[in-house]
Formats: sequence, structure tokens, C-alpha cells
Amino acid sequence: MATHGKKYRASREKIDPAKRYTFQEALQLAKECSYAKFDESLDIAVRLGVDPRHADQMVRGTVVLPNGLGKTVRVLVFAKGEKVKEALDAGADYAGGDELVEKIKEGWLDFDKTVATPDMMGGVGKIGKVLGPRGLMPNAKLGTVTFDLQKVVNEIKAGKVDFRVEKTGIVHATLGRVSFTEEKLIENISAFMETIIRLKPTAAKGTYLKGIAISTTMGPGIQVDPLAVKSVMS
Repeated sequence: MATHGKKYRASREKIDPAKRYTFQEALQLAKECSYAKFDESLDIAVRLGVDPRHADQMVRGTVVLPNGLGKTVRVLVFAKGEKVKEALDAGADYAGGDELVEKIKEGWLDFDKTVATPDMMGGVGKIGKVLGPRGLMPNAKLGTVTFDLQKVVNEIKAGKVDFRVEKTGIVHATLGRVSFTEEKLIENISAFMETIIRLKPTAAKGTYLKGIAISTTMGPGIQVDPLAVKSVMS
């Protein structure tokens, strides 16, 4: 933080820490507070009234953002036979079987998302300790273990976001870039929040949306009033 200390502090001074902003106000502030020389990502953190230690209060899912993420997502597909060509035809950056597993064992990780056909999961399991901690392991619950490669590769390329609540009860996600128009960011936020609300566990009691903050890659967090969610979903 030392290198950007002055700019970060200047950004912080524009934000009232006691205020809970609307999404529109928060996005305007986030854009004003963006000082990096690159196109920063726009991130959201949602604090939920759940206890993820209990399986029946886990919140996990995916959402395809209507306006994408504003970046190229490199997709690797573990497959064999005709499915390799199907994956490449669908737009996957890499597709293959055991040779890719071996390459990853040797330290290669030049990809952002992985998909696997069910018959490849035995081999992929051998690199679970490499992929798992990086959030790169194909997962049937998230739709990334499937024979329908065209559909899932297209969704990922279009801006599919995976998320899960952390043990602190917070869900983090990237919802676009600072360069996006406010309208596009609001549409992405709306799609994300609708999904979060739809996934509310029946076992969760009390207030579900406890806190929301948005920030840019380098910028400070801006608190959003949870009641403002209704305005972006109407």
C-alpha cells in the first residue's frame, strides 16, 4: 500500500465511512476514486446472515453476467476423443486429456477456468491439490463437470461468475470493469444480487443481507445500503 498511499488516502477522503450509499452513488464514487493506470475491476462483497459451518446454510452458485467481465477468460477443458474438438470448436483455449494433467503437474497454470467431462475426473483428481486451492477445480455443482461442453464454455466466455460464501459469511465477486458504463454495472449487479437472494438457505434466520460494499482493485471499500438492492432489481 506504501506505493499508492497518497492516492489511496485521497480516494478515502471522498467517502463518508458512516454513510450507506445507493448503488448508483457508490458506482460514481468508485469511478472517481479509481486512480490506477490500468482498467480496474469492480468488486462486490456481500455479508450474509448465514453460518457456513452448517451445510444447510452454505451459499454457492454461478451467475452469467449480462455484460460480461470485460476481460478475456482463458478456459481449459479436460476431455478425450471427439470431446477435445468439441471443446476447441466451442472456444476453449486449451483442451486435452492426460497430457494436460501432466503439464499442470509440472507447474503450468496459464488458464483462468477449467471444465472437465465426467470421464476425465479420475485423472483430474490427481492434481486436485494444485487446482483446488486456486479455485480451479472442475465442480459438478457449478456445472463445470459436464459433457455439454459447448454450453458451459460459451457461458464462461460470456462472463459466468462462480461464487461461494467464505467462513466469515462474506461472498466476494468481480462484476465488471471501471470502464463499464454505470448502466452496464447496474445490470451486472442486479443479476448477481438476484442470484444471491434466490439462493437464500431456508435454514438462515434473521436478516439475510447484512452488509454490501463495492470497491475497485486498488480503491477503498464503499458501503452500500442493503435496502438499495430493491432499486436495482425493479
